Amino acid sequence: MDDSNPLDQQPIEIPPELQALRDRLDEIDHAFLDLLAQRHQTVAKVAAIKRTSGVPIRDDHRETTLLDDRRSRASSSGLDPDVIESLFRLVLWASRNRQANLLAAVPTDLRACRIAVIGAKGGMGRLLVDLFTSFGHEVLQVDRDTTLTITEAATNADVTVLAVNIEQTETVAKIAGPHVRPDGLLTDVTSTKRRPVEAMLSATEASVIGTHPLFGPSVHSLQGQRMAITPGRLVPGSNWLQWLCQMYRGAGMMLLETTPEDHDRVMSVVQVLTHFSTEVLGRTMQKLGVSIDETLAFTSPIYHLELLMTARHFAQSPDLYGAIEMSNPNTPQVVDAFRAAAEEFESLLLANDQDAFSETFQEVTNFFGPFADTALRESTYLIDRMVERS
Repeated sequence: MDDSNPLDQQPIEIPPELQALRDRLDEIDHAFLDLLAQRHQTVAKVAAIKRTSGVPIRDDHRETTLLDDRRSRASSSGLDPDVIESLFRLVLWASRNRQANLLAAVPTDLRACRIAVIGAKGGMGRLLVDLFTSFGHEVLQVDRDTTLTITEAATNADVTVLAVNIEQTETVAKIAGPHVRPDGLLTDVTSTKRRPVEAMLSATEASVIGTHPLFGPSVHSLQGQRMAITPGRLVPGSNWLQWLCQMYRGAGMMLLETTPEDHDRVMSVVQVLTHFSTEVLGRTMQKLGVSIDETLAFTSPIYHLELLMTARHFAQSPDLYGAIEMSNPNTPQVVDAFRAAAEEFESLLLANDQDAFSETFQEVTNFFGPFADTALRESTYLIDRMVERS
């Protein structure tokens, strides 16, 4: 009796004619890589021209025209236009990232400054030190184990950046603020904005600009990442807002100017609601005694994606997420709304009321409007990419 599992993959002898075709495919792929290398070299020349001419890195019209052309050529060549578009979107991203690394969007007349980074050895602090250094600024680094102190750095810097933990920001602002020159800039990178900006305004007479990088320090590229800007005080003639925006745009970021209050209100949904619901999901799975390995064996792409995001959340710092959620002034309303929504769906499920469930479901669908179709399309793209990697 044969006890072998028919699902086990058995070794297959490769026919010579198949191996010859595989060798040919390798030759074609190597030629393709050589062409990509040539494109890479040409992009460097493009970056040099953009740097001196002031032309921005991203040109939406050019990219749309390029993608339309590649789709058309794909169709006439018997290739799948969607696959080719996906491929060239990656090529375009790599091109923009290459140009950003070559400082294509950094104005040649950007004023070089002495910048103090308080919290320079933290994740975001290290990212900022590398960024400022690459732009030619002199960077003064301050952290727990440095001999340079907060007050010394702030006194000798043009710009002082607070890159410490949320709960430390207000305290450090009080220490550094009085030593920032009146014509200097005090800024931060805190995830909430109202209280940190108020603390900086109270601590100094200099210009104050709050910022919030809407990304973590582990990103592979700053290209296309978003940065919220919340100006607090702009001393006449200082031009610090223009300087700051030029620098961050030069790194490839997309900037959003808003008020500290509006920032915290929106982030209560973008961050607090998202983090809170993820934490509840993870805690529920843990209490149910779910076997991760067992569920992965039966997983759908959607569940796999949600599981990845949940596990990713708990693989990071509880101090960071706790501080983000506890410091936002709108957290109580968000938690109350979440609890009420959970109780509403609980009552619908336990009552086996399909009609009421469908009605409530449709109300939420109507709330999302056209974005629901966009989400379906874009999430399908993500799922396809996940399936390819599995």
